[in-house]
Amino acid sequence: MDFKKYFLIIMLVYLAAVNLAGFLFMWSDKRKARAHQWRIPEKRFFLTALAGGSLGVFLGMWTFRHKTKHWYFVTGIPGILMLQAALLLWGFLK
Repeated sequence: MDFKKYFLIIMLVYLAAVNLAGFLFMWSDKRKARAHQWRIPEKRFFLTALAGGSLGVFLGMWTFRHKTKHWYFVTGIPGILMLQAALLLWGFLK
């Protein structure tokens, strides 16, 4: 296997893990909100999204209907997702 194949496999595993983490952060925070427990800081959601987990955070946000009344989540997370999708497309077309 050459370097590009290893790199692609590593990136796919990384993206799967960070998106799963973002999805699970949303699920966990929603459960904690309902139980009136300590919550996950909002900064963590955005850092996870910026680290490549924007799709997971976005899907978790709408699956669990969590943080959907905050304008900065409703605009910020999809904005990060679109930027990452554009960069990914640009990288493949280059």
